[in-house]
Amino acid sequence: MSVAVGSPAPGFSLVDQAMNTLTLDDLSAKDSLIVFIPTPFTGICDAESCELRDELATLNDLDANVVIITCHAVPVIKKWSDDNGFTFPVLSDFWPHGAVARSYGAFNEDLGVANRMTIVVDAAGMVRSIIDSGSLGTSREFSEYVTALDNIT
Repeated sequence: MSVAVGSPAPGFSLVDQAMNTLTLDDLSAKDSLIVFIPTPFTGICDAESCELRDELATLNDLDANVVIITCHAVPVIKKWSDDNGFTFPVLSDFWPHGAVARSYGAFNEDLGVANRMTIVVDAAGMVRSIIDSGSLGTSREFSEYVTALDNIT
């Protein structure tokens, strides 16, 4: 299953690094970046996520939420979040393993991790853009997020 631009984003309910439950409906007041990452504690995932942390003021100026989703367990994402000072939610899609990533078309069946894909969702819950690096070894450009959010009217 996968999402398409113009379709409703699949609902989800996941816990974050502090064991708080977050749903798609919780994001509905703003446009949102739903950022799937393959593996915490790796170079590209760390660099991309730290750039989101460092550019959070830019995303706040665009009145946008940011959440990261990974297929790793809560203790892993808590340690990773604490080590990197993330103030945005990092959500665990650990069990059923990768169910949310699958519903968004972002699960890599061969490796059992999420692909490097971002779904841009508007405040009404509609998919407005899909930013896919095309490779686990290629990072996404932050400027693509800004452009996608700017294009939501």
